[in-house]
Parts: sequence; C-alpha cells; structure tokens
Amino acid sequence: MAEIGFYHLTRSPLEKVLPALLGRVLDQPGRAVVLCADAARVAALDAALWLASKPDWLPHGTAAMGHAAHQPIWLTAEDEPAPNGARFLFLVDGAESARLAEYDRVLDLFDGNDDAAVAAARRRWTAARAARHVLSYWQQGEQGWERKA
Repeated sequence: MAEIGFYHLTRSPLEKVLPALLGRVLDQPGRAVVLCADAARVAALDAALWLASKPDWLPHGTAAMGHAAHQPIWLTAEDEPAPNGARFLFLVDGAESARLAEYDRVLDLFDGNDDAAVAAARRRWTAARAARHVLSYWQQGEQGWERKA
C-alpha cells in the first residue's frame, strides 16, 4: 500500500513545480521515477530539469541516456519496476501505473485548468481509495501547497 498525494496545479505549470518537488526527494536522500504519458513529454521534462533554477541541479536520466541504476531521478514513459531503486513515483499528464504499491510515496500531479485532467484525477483518486492506499489532496494556493484532504 502506498501513500498517494494528488497535487492540483492551479497557479504554476508542471515544469515549474516538478523541480522543487524532486529537489525535496533528493534532499532526503531519495530516488524518484517520473512516469510520463509519452516519450515527447519525457524529452520535454528532461530539458526542463536541466534548465531548472531551484534547485539548480537535478541529476537525472532517461532511456536515451541509459544507466538507469545510477540515476537519482529517472524519466520514463514505461510503467516498469523502478530501474533506479526509487521509492518515490511521480505521475504526470495523466500517466497511470499498475505498480503503485511498489513505492512508498506516489505524487500524482495534474493540471487544474484542464477539465479532462481534473476528471481523470478524480477517477484515479476513486481507484486508489478502492485499493486502500493512503490518500491526500493538495492544491496550489497563494502561499504554496495547501492540504485540502
């Protein structure tokens, strides 16, 4: 059973939010897998992480780079066992995983300005609750993340 946090993005795009959350994982120290909906998003996030300013360096890799076991952050579009031994899973752009229970913490980030993304997140919440995962719901506010449930 995993602890799953749903992160409702309302003020900032994923490319701005994801680096800060990944930085927190690395500070623990931890490892993360970022599961994207498709290869194009993997490439876009790869570029965004190299350009991130806070934190200013996020060591990460993709299948194009290889060496998954050595990467603290692994960006992928494949739902596979964590190739880098990660205990944190980030789901972006509606990506879904059949491996939620293999992680200690799952962060499901979704665009609150997209009605279809919100509806899909509600379906994922319902499925995760039925699977008896521990759930929390966070929404961006003026002062940062606010826990709503």
